[in-house]
Amino acid sequence: MGETSALTESTYYILLSLWTPQHGYGIMQQTEQLSGERVRLAAGTLYGALNALCEKGWIAPLPVAHGSRRKEYELTDTGRTVLRQELSRLRQLVKHGESILGGDADA
Repeated sequence: MGETSALTESTYYILLSLWTPQHGYGIMQQTEQLSGERVRLAAGTLYGALNALCEKGWIAPLPVAHGSRRKEYELTDTGRTVLRQELSRLRQLVKHGESILGGDADA
């Protein structure tokens, strides 16, 4: 897999929330919680993002139990790699910022 571009905050939190398999409503709740309520996903936005992430091969739907309407998703190996690469990129951004701003980083 080649270099990926920076993830949007929404995509990052969706992938992070799928570290363990989740259904859509769980993804919405966990994304909001993890982001400190900065990222709030409407159902239409979430399902559009989930479809796009499935197409990229970063996540995959789990088999739906007979009679259930609850669709769960999980990260693929590629999705885990993308998430780890993004975390590394974010760490590098913080490191560079702290090297320039020093103790003023929190101001």
